[in-house]
Amino acid sequence: MYCLAVTYVIQPGKEEEALAHLRVLASESVKEPGCKMYVGHRATENLRTFFIYEQYVDEAAYWKHREMPHFLEHGAGGLMKIAESRSPLFCIPVS
Repeated sequence: MYCLAVTYVIQPGKEEEALAHLRVLASESVKEPGCKMYVGHRATENLRTFFIYEQYVDEAAYWKHREMPHFLEHGAGGLMKIAESRSPLFCIPVS
């Protein structure tokens, strides 16, 4: 399994746009054959902070995800463009 935990801080005034992108990413990404989980979260105290937790069957499935139309439009072309900061953390399970 290959996991990504990524935290975004969104530019002021772009929070609703971020929510719209995140909803599409979550609903479409879980339909990918290699995606086991894709869950978006919003911080309760800083409403510009979003957290995404993703699980893929392997690293190749993650990279395939990055080629998908929904990622290109709503991830690279959406969230990443309105992010003030982005902090990804790639992980593998501890055995």
